[in-house]
Amino acid sequence: MHLDRRSLFLTLAAGTAGAAALTRGIGRADAQSASEGNQEMAGMPAAPDEQLPSAYRYQLGDFLVTQLSDGMAERPLQDGFVVNAGLEDVQAALREAFLPEDKLFIPFTPLTLRTGDDLILFDTGFGEKGPPTAGQLKRGMAAAGMAPEDVTKVVISHFHGDHIMGLTSKDGAPIYPNAEVFVPEPEYAYWMSDDNKANAPEGRRGNFDLAQQIFGTLDDRLTQFSWDEEFSPGITAIDAHGHTPGHTVFAIASGDEKMMFLSDTTNHPALFVTHPDWSAVFDQDADAARETRHRILDMVAEERMRIASYHFPFPATGHIGKDGDGYRFVPAQWMPVLKGVS
Repeated sequence: MHLDRRSLFLTLAAGTAGAAALTRGIGRADAQSASEGNQEMAGMPAAPDEQLPSAYRYQLGDFLVTQLSDGMAERPLQDGFVVNAGLEDVQAALREAFLPEDKLFIPFTPLTLRTGDDLILFDTGFGEKGPPTAGQLKRGMAAAGMAPEDVTKVVISHFHGDHIMGLTSKDGAPIYPNAEVFVPEPEYAYWMSDDNKANAPEGRRGNFDLAQQIFGTLDDRLTQFSWDEEFSPGITAIDAHGHTPGHTVFAIASGDEKMMFLSDTTNHPALFVTHPDWSAVFDQDADAARETRHRILDMVAEERMRIASYHFPFPATGHIGKDGDGYRFVPAQWMPVLKGVS
């Protein structure tokens, strides 16, 4: 069937009729719990050159998932970013994805999970301490009717700065004062060890200082979990070491529905989903990270699990499919309501 331009625009216009359902199913607890200051922030117009606050909801069984953007960082693309591929090959992969070839835009995408009485945040972004294009999580939460004080649990996948800096303000005060903080036991053991710090490459020692500064002040608000442990109802920690020694991904299940938060199993999908054997400079143990990448991506592809991933373009959710020796990321269909449209 051929559509001329007029027919196409009429067809698209008809599709907006369902927009009235946009607010259906929005979590009442989220909407009621936002503080007045948070509501003011959500209502403030963005500057002409500023992106709108970014939040996207969907239902997983009885859980309400909200993907939130903390912004992004721009990294000049140089030889060595992918340690086992030439710059020309990396540029070709970016060109294939219609992305710039001289730089890489790396997104940061935490998520929240509403599970009845709990509001759970997975990773915290940069907070007040990152580049000017990051630190957007609080705006996204406000747009979704959430305040930091509402968060009851914070779950950390690993201790790199873009995942933990947002736990505290610049002066060290907790951003989520009512939250219990859950961390992987092997990750905590590695970064909190002075012996490991002394034996680490000099360029990595700053991350030991950062981790010890943040987690050394949590005291009784800190809980460690083990791999394969269901440490919160419906949330199970899965070994994904390699990127860091205790890097963890999370299987989330409610009723008959399940998904996987991939954390940093891959960095940008245009490079490391399409080419799973490539290793980013961020991977601490490249061989282990590659094995983990194949194991986790095979798992979610075979089980057709929905995924969310920290460094995928917003809203950073969809599916992983097999594609020859590699994989492909298939973004989820955007929906104006929380469940599928019948």
